[in-house]
Amino acid sequence: MITIVLGLIFHFIGGFASGSFYIPYKKIRDWSWESYWLAGGIFSWFIIPFIAAWITVPGFMDIILSASGKTILWTYVMGVLWGIGGLTFGLAMRYLGMSLGMAVALGFTSSFGALIPAIYRDLFTNETANTFSSMLGSWGGRYVLLGIIVCLAGIAICGRAGTLKEKELTKEQKQVSIKEFNLRKGLIVAVISGILSACFNYGIEAGRAMSQAAEEAGANPLFRNNVIFVVVLWGGLTTNLIWCVLLNIRNKSYKDYLNKKTPLLRNYVFAALAGTTWFLQFFFYGMGESKLGNGASSWILHMAFIILVSTMWGLVLKEWKGVSAKTIRTISIGIVVIILSVILVGYGNSLI
Repeated sequence: MITIVLGLIFHFIGGFASGSFYIPYKKIRDWSWESYWLAGGIFSWFIIPFIAAWITVPGFMDIILSASGKTILWTYVMGVLWGIGGLTFGLAMRYLGMSLGMAVALGFTSSFGALIPAIYRDLFTNETANTFSSMLGSWGGRYVLLGIIVCLAGIAICGRAGTLKEKELTKEQKQVSIKEFNLRKGLIVAVISGILSACFNYGIEAGRAMSQAAEEAGANPLFRNNVIFVVVLWGGLTTNLIWCVLLNIRNKSYKDYLNKKTPLLRNYVFAALAGTTWFLQFFFYGMGESKLGNGASSWILHMAFIILVSTMWGLVLKEWKGVSAKTIRTISIGIVVIILSVILVGYGNSLI
């Protein structure tokens, strides 16, 4: 039971970090989106993961260099695909705001990330643990699956609240807290983001041999996934670097990085803070996964906690200011349903 509780706590801390990381970006002044997204990303996808692995996994670079080419390739490819999801995730925040953007995007991420690995194990491996069939065959697994369904229902309710908000507020009102609010663009990129962001979970599966090698090298099991994150995030860095540099060139925003007319120190500090906070979600996800396993329960708990935290920030930042009592009631019900899903997943995992 203690293991389950620790897993829940670690996943909550990771969810809190992910649900909060975009806030420092709101403090950056006079930079284009692509400039601060890349500046923060250098910390998210390169500097901080490298430092975390160096501190927690003995000889992590030797482990990476000695891994099979297939392991490195697929871990990296999943990172590239996840990077596209992460890139469009940033756009979802830009057009929908934190609460609605995360609810829609992570709804797809939660279902794809939780179920596809389990189905893959059934179809393409000889594993018997954490497979879709094993989940169907046990009460614990059924509760986890029920929790996933309930979570998706809660996300749908949150999405309904966003639709109501779109209808109730004028363009000027919506742009008070979200300057570039655009429901149609936001929903398109959120769906793309949600599907591709699930590739991070596939990357963890693809790099499993490296985490096993890390444990054999003496790494604490809590931090075994940090070596995988290095490779996955190289892929994410590749995607985001190419896109942001192209935007820098097209929009001539490459001048932002050295523009003394902007608060350079302030902007770099907040970008670094955002990037570091972002990475902490997976640092603590890895700790939670070490307690609960990389099955559907870990992924859905992580997603649910992110949605709860981001919705809370959406309320604090007054993204729902001016809407009707019905809309506030709808978003509140969505939050409650998501909390119920977390309870179901946690209980189901305790039975497995």
